[in-house]
Amino acid sequence: MLTRTAAAIPAILLTLGLAAPATASGGPGADPDCGSSVVVVTVCAQDGSHAPGGRGGTGRKATTSGSGSSGSPAAKCTYTKLNPQPPANNLAMQDGKRQGGKGAVYQVYCPATARIGVVWVPDGVQAPAQPAVDPEAVARQAVDSMKLVGPDIASPRAAGHYVVGMPMWMWVHQGPTTYGPNTASATAGGITVTATARVSSVSWTMGDGGTPVVCHGPGTRYQPSMGLTDSPDCGYRYTRSSSSRPGHRYTVTATSTWTITWQVQNGAAADGGQWTETRTTTQTTAIGEAQTVTS
Repeated sequence: MLTRTAAAIPAILLTLGLAAPATASGGPGADPDCGSSVVVVTVCAQDGSHAPGGRGGTGRKATTSGSGSSGSPAAKCTYTKLNPQPPANNLAMQDGKRQGGKGAVYQVYCPATARIGVVWVPDGVQAPAQPAVDPEAVARQAVDSMKLVGPDIASPRAAGHYVVGMPMWMWVHQGPTTYGPNTASATAGGITVTATARVSSVSWTMGDGGTPVVCHGPGTRYQPSMGLTDSPDCGYRYTRSSSSRPGHRYTVTATSTWTITWQVQNGAAADGGQWTETRTTTQTTAIGEAQTVTS
């Protein structure tokens, strides 16, 4: 899902659109030479663990939504000279300085991808109406190579035993393809674009009609020493059993929101941007009534 607001275009051009992306350092499978890769697509973080669904028993599946397709790398774009020009610390202005400072910064808009960015165009060079490569399309190719999937649910477990009124702690396993960060680069038309994806939140729908729980983190792993306390950051309490539901189980849905930032790493363009995508995992969980024994 691409998120942009028309009224906020100037701010996007000068701030968010050119923010330097975060990078994965020292993570599983991280490649220290990713920035100098010469292959078409380089994935700098790979998930060496099992595929989601390998833990927690049965009744679990993952789905994908959002802007996952890369689209055409030759999307038609238009260029408009910015007036006034951005400040000197703007990345496009810095790129122009490296080229001798004779030129101007233009807004580039690509309707096919809804991308808005800025680029330095030297004097005497006519801004093309149809560039050979749209950097955002290249960024989407890099993201496609990451194979991002839904949350790897650690708790609640499909085979777990849970009781009405008791605190349930929810958390997810963290991996490059299930939580991030995950970094990949793609090259086309003489430019290399590096994209970084990481989960910014996980929304839990518990299947009983209650309000979804939005957790801004992976959640905290439960320890027996915690007793009957609530999770400090990602928890829930069921108020009725799942006995009336199909299979006597609730369907729990965890939806992760991935924030993706991208940046051109070489070539004449100084460009970058951000969008979000979602991935979903579902599983079933049984909730029983507390049993009381009397003499």
